[in-house]
Amino acid sequence: MQVVTVMILLLLCKVSDFKKTRNRSLRNNERDRTLRKSSSTVKRNAPGLPCDTYTYLHEKYLDCQERKLIFVSADWPDDLKHMLLARNRIRKLKNNMFARYKVLKSLDLQQNDISKIESQAFFGLHKLTTLLLQHNQLKSLSEEVFIYMPMLNYLRLYDNPWHCNCELETLVTMLQIPANRNLGNYAKCVHPIELKNQKLKQIKADQLCGEEERQDPQSIRKEKPEAMKPEFDSSLCHMYVFPVPTLNCKRKDLKKVPGNIPPDIIKLDLSNNKIRQLRAKEFEDVSELKILNLNSNGLAYIDPAAFSGLSNLEELDLSNNSLQNFDYGVLEDLYFLKILWLRENPWRCDYNIHYLFYWLKHHYNVHYNGLECKMPEEYKGWSVGKYVRSYYEECPKDKLPIYPENFDLDKDDEEWERHKESVQTVKKHGVIVTVIG
Repeated sequence: MQVVTVMILLLLCKVSDFKKTRNRSLRNNERDRTLRKSSSTVKRNAPGLPCDTYTYLHEKYLDCQERKLIFVSADWPDDLKHMLLARNRIRKLKNNMFARYKVLKSLDLQQNDISKIESQAFFGLHKLTTLLLQHNQLKSLSEEVFIYMPMLNYLRLYDNPWHCNCELETLVTMLQIPANRNLGNYAKCVHPIELKNQKLKQIKADQLCGEEERQDPQSIRKEKPEAMKPEFDSSLCHMYVFPVPTLNCKRKDLKKVPGNIPPDIIKLDLSNNKIRQLRAKEFEDVSELKILNLNSNGLAYIDPAAFSGLSNLEELDLSNNSLQNFDYGVLEDLYFLKILWLRENPWRCDYNIHYLFYWLKHHYNVHYNGLECKMPEEYKGWSVGKYVRSYYEECPKDKLPIYPENFDLDKDDEEWERHKESVQTVKKHGVIVTVIG
């Protein structure tokens, strides 16, 4: 009897162990499935992932939805027929942004943060039939934006905070043309309060403008402008993602800084072009830029506000250009600049060079080279630092209140300092005595 009891107990223990092992295995399998699912979800929504390109019914699609994009990439194929950019973070559509996509039929931009569309943003989209702009932040839009899409027959504009005022009149007039029955359906006014929830397709034009605001009727209905060749677009440059986001526009025969530079670019190479001058706010949309190369452009003038907004710039190459001096203010926004290349420029040593010299003196952490006088002939070959010190040593002392008596030394001014130490001039009892040390 005892033997039977022991055997029954052993059998029960084995059954219990089997159940525990089985449950543990089931739990592990469930956890693995959960992790795989979670990993798949993270991967799908992770920023920086490449977009999916595929062909369906002989037409090429680009699926770049939910990629946290803020710009149109330069490496997408030109022969796309359908572009899906929904649920990203695009805020602004700039001129010529889609100019390369000549055969594009549909463009899905819904659920972004778009608040501004420039007048030639859709230049070149002559075959576009479908445009989705719903669920964005658009307040105002002109009919002019749609002129470059003559085949457009399906447009969605709802769930935007439309401000129904005089600026919206041309768009409302366009939407209410009978032939445009599929354009802008369901879009409603949000402001002013008295027009809230009224559909753009139904609102009367005289509700948008008072008599004093109304434009000349001839100016409201604009003639279709002559198609213009777009400015050089950054999409023609080469873009690299590794090791850092880089836009290479080297040797592109550029005469000005290209438009539509992706805002997350870290390194921008504009060397060996024909950019003779930099205008104000040339780089205002690329505030993340850390390295800017403008070498060999024949650059002769830089507007004081040209580098406005480049507070993260660390390296600036201006070598081998035609610069003679800097206007006051050119470098003021470059708070974190570390390296400034200045060699092979015809620096003119006169009073106008002082701003550059003193800016560098007060920003001692900025490493620079090539600041050497090329003109006038009497100072040719001098370092700019040597010239500036000689300039003030020739002035009466009462003319020097705003400059320190002792200047920091340039590394390339050792010969000048040795000369000062070896020859001292002392004015004593009206007689000049030269003491040689």
